[in-house]
Amino acid sequence: MKALAPLLLALVAAVAPAAAQQAAPLRIGVSGDYPPFSFAPGEDPTEFQGFDLAVGRAYATDRQRELEIVRFRWPELLADLAADRFDVAMSGITIRPERSVAGVFSVPVMASGAVVLVRENLGFDSLASLDRPAARIAVNRGGHLERVTRAHFPRASVTAIPANREVREALLSEKADAVISDTLEAPIWLEGSEGVVQLGPFTSDLKAYLVHPDRNELVADLDTWLMTRESDGTLEKLRRRYLGHGNSPPTAEPVSALVAAVGERLELMPLVAEAKRATGAPVTVPEREARVIEAALAATREAAREAQLPPFSERRVRSFFELQITAAKEIQNATLAGPAGDAPPADLDTALRPALLRIGNRIAFLLQRLPARIDPGPLEAFARQRLRTPGLSGGTRNALVEAILALPEARRE
Repeated sequence: MKALAPLLLALVAAVAPAAAQQAAPLRIGVSGDYPPFSFAPGEDPTEFQGFDLAVGRAYATDRQRELEIVRFRWPELLADLAADRFDVAMSGITIRPERSVAGVFSVPVMASGAVVLVRENLGFDSLASLDRPAARIAVNRGGHLERVTRAHFPRASVTAIPANREVREALLSEKADAVISDTLEAPIWLEGSEGVVQLGPFTSDLKAYLVHPDRNELVADLDTWLMTRESDGTLEKLRRRYLGHGNSPPTAEPVSALVAAVGERLELMPLVAEAKRATGAPVTVPEREARVIEAALAATREAAREAQLPPFSERRVRSFFELQITAAKEIQNATLAGPAGDAPPADLDTALRPALLRIGNRIAFLLQRLPARIDPGPLEAFARQRLRTPGLSGGTRNALVEAILALPEARRE
């Protein structure tokens, strides 16, 4: 045994570095109450099913990482993300401005829209008819749908229910006249719901994965993986499997993802305007705009270097980013022309600008993945859906579309 001791010590020393380098488990946060994204046959998180669970398991397998499933409640989603309870939330997370500030989104994986499910013969035959005190509307508490419900139906009697699975039951038990769902979940709720019809959709949304803001390498790798799995048909197969009908068009591909990133950036502009209103800062600051443009060009050059691609023509890329600034100022001015918002403004330097920088880095990343030619028809249709922040003019939106169409040429100049 004494003779073997040095050999055993040597083996332990050799194995220890390998064990230390083993990747940590991938912790994904799921709600477990939102089919088809995540739903629970029981209380054991390891048995959760759904589209996002399938994506998370496939990603973890490809990266040779164990998967740890952490359940969250919708009202605590952002607090749990900040507390580092999980690395990434994967449960049908809708891209929203306050979430863009709290974390960093992946490329989108699904498109959806909010809808109303209403019992027939109650006199609510249109969306407008629901915006009155007599309409009892139930919605899941703490998520995107509660926010859009209160914004679209401010005069209705809205009840926010903590458990999403109980929202449908409120409709069927006649405790509510209508409930809010979306185009992906509603077909499941309509099955076996006699006397219930759908109104809408009345929003145009995107689902993505929300990553802790300090996990830059994770979100970059996840984006690369999602785009690869979109191109090889894996995500489409999973959509067909878990949606069954009303399949979402592909969204984790470069052109759609780029438009979505520009749209996400513009959706932050009302928050930027409110922060400037609170401090008296002007909308137009030429020196800062110049720094933003130079930082965007530098990020694009760095992304090209990392992708081992020739850099873009600076002229066309500069024009693309200048148009984004023009759009941003249009939205800010439109916001400031109206009354101040009710919520306390976010801090411009510590919250909003870091979020804008993260989105800008994703835009630089996506520019390198654009195809050699972009079909204008799908691009224009997608832009009409995604670039619709109040205050953005149709002319500027069209100019942004033209700038994106010209970007592939920028590689060849």
